[in-house]
Amino acid sequence: MEPKIHTYFNKLVELGGSDLHLSEGQPPKLRVHGDITAIDDHILTHEEMIELMEPICPERLWKIYTEEGDADFAYEMDEKSRFRCNYMKQQRGYCCVFRIIPTKILSLEQLNVPEQIKRFGEMRSGLVLVTGPTGSGKSTTLAALVDYINTNFSRHIITVEEPIEFVHRSKKSLITQREVPTNTPTFADGLRASLREDADIVLVGEMRDLETISLALTAAETGLLVFGTLHTNNARKTVDRIIDVFPAEQQAQARTMLAGSLRGVVAQLLMKRCDKPGRVAVNEILFATPAVAAIIREGATQKLSDVIISGKALGMQFMDDAIWQKLQQGFVSPHEAYMKSIDKARFKNFLPPEDIAIANAGGA
Repeated sequence: MEPKIHTYFNKLVELGGSDLHLSEGQPPKLRVHGDITAIDDHILTHEEMIELMEPICPERLWKIYTEEGDADFAYEMDEKSRFRCNYMKQQRGYCCVFRIIPTKILSLEQLNVPEQIKRFGEMRSGLVLVTGPTGSGKSTTLAALVDYINTNFSRHIITVEEPIEFVHRSKKSLITQREVPTNTPTFADGLRASLREDADIVLVGEMRDLETISLALTAAETGLLVFGTLHTNNARKTVDRIIDVFPAEQQAQARTMLAGSLRGVVAQLLMKRCDKPGRVAVNEILFATPAVAAIIREGATQKLSDVIISGKALGMQFMDDAIWQKLQQGFVSPHEAYMKSIDKARFKNFLPPEDIAIANAGGA
């Protein structure tokens, strides 16, 4: 018998949404093109939540969820529909969020991301960070980059994820995918083990703690190409976040390690389109240079913006320049550009008069 939750999954697929939200005491809701709207006005009860959630959750994880209040896993409804599932408890009771994962991995060209991102896939060692807020398409861009390597190079690629999102089939490369905690206890354990597994490339799904970040820097220094993700909006914040994880007495050493191992940062944001339904990605791109390494060692990360802006000929791209380009092309509205930009003054004069008044009052 088909699980009841498939009705909602099918609705999500049909409307081209990205996320399904089910919460006890609330109507079911979908996120479509960035906006969350209710499917209907039916309030979900505790019993209904159990009927929706339990049948698709592995038994071991359901026990953990009911006892501890959190669980993460992936669920495949059919060959075209796969979901990242997060179970939690909230004030009113049970709650869950499902992110649809495309089963077909789009190419970098299909994603329309800058061509120079391919250069990160051609590197042989070092640390490459793909960053952005939750739901900004980091995993999609990283999957496309791994697929580019898989198609063009003979490498051993190990991914450590929680859960496994995009399932890769080995092509020219050999791909080994490991899930936390099913195949390895933690990200750090998976990363540590990869040093003994004849890996060329390691993808770390999330660099969220000191041990994982420290191991990633060590692995990058020892000759592996390490791809990692962080929830930061631009290159400067990414470097600061990496260093800030370390205790004060270790930060000088961490800066030296990062200066030597960092190969680049790809920061990504999704912006709501104004020319048609949907969203468009914008990227900030930093390639490591001697100047970048010196700035990181000095701890003068405020200078990174100038390096990125002046490094256009090297393939670098500043986030505000990428947003400006989308505004000039008519893909995004002045308000969306203003809200997502770093230098608000650059975009303020393009706002409608009423929005300028709100911005001047500090309300935007």
